Amino acid sequence: MSNLKGRNLISITDFTKEEYIRILDIAEEFEKNPKQAILNDKVVATLFFEPSTRTRLSFESAANQLGARIIGFSDPGGTSVQKGESLHDTITMVSSYSDLIVMRNPREGSSRYASEVSTVPVINAGDGANQHPTQCMLDLYSIRKTQGTLDNLNIALVGDLKYGRTVHSLTQAMCNFNTTFHFVSPDELKMPESVKMSVRNANLNYYEYSDINEIIPVADIIYMTRVQRERFPDLIEYERVKDSCILTANMLKGCKDNMRILHPLPRVNEITTDVDKTPYAYYFQQAQNGVYVRQALIAAILGVRK
Repeated sequence: MSNLKGRNLISITDFTKEEYIRILDIAEEFEKNPKQAILNDKVVATLFFEPSTRTRLSFESAANQLGARIIGFSDPGGTSVQKGESLHDTITMVSSYSDLIVMRNPREGSSRYASEVSTVPVINAGDGANQHPTQCMLDLYSIRKTQGTLDNLNIALVGDLKYGRTVHSLTQAMCNFNTTFHFVSPDELKMPESVKMSVRNANLNYYEYSDINEIIPVADIIYMTRVQRERFPDLIEYERVKDSCILTANMLKGCKDNMRILHPLPRVNEITTDVDKTPYAYYFQQAQNGVYVRQALIAAILGVRK
């Protein structure tokens, strides 16, 4: 496998199938022993230009448990960005202060641009409705952990498939395996044609639905997403579709024993709390898995794990 030291991770397609399987293997090692002071001489910058809880805190937890120091911000309101500083200048300065930059920005393509400016590696922690590759990596880790494999699975992706960057990344990654995709959404939030093209190019099958009940008996993984109000240019459209895909415990009768429900979180009302008590709910463990996967990525990109 090629060395990941010094590499950027902007899109899930930046790594090969073999490379991200290696990351999953390293994450397994960190799950067994997460506290290792192997980055005592490293500085990780976390630049979050839009709100985040799980992604930012799991990155910072991952870096802290490996001994790295953290700099950065979670609100650009207290930075020179408010004075009109360009992304170019912010990244140029921060790359001189750190060994690795983790960035979330609402503008699509911003992370790719940052990687072209930065003198240190950049990890995309979400750029608008485009990509969220580290969430994708922890999703792969969670799927492999619950199913014992990434091959020959029926994956149902439900909810906001138009603006949901997590489902875009996950679909592209799972095209490397013999996956059957089930896309469930209202017409207004269907999976973009570019993502469906990735499935067709991989000679795999996908099916589209508007009713979540149709996929429950066949799914190995049900990947729920919230309808993201902040991505909608028209709030009237948001109000019309916000309750279109809701999963309740009663709906799970007849599902496969091995089926697990994932969600990138936060949820609003798309998974009712009675689902939490079922053996199929895995979304909170999924979030915990994010620490191990992000430890693996940081360690591999900074060259302390191969």
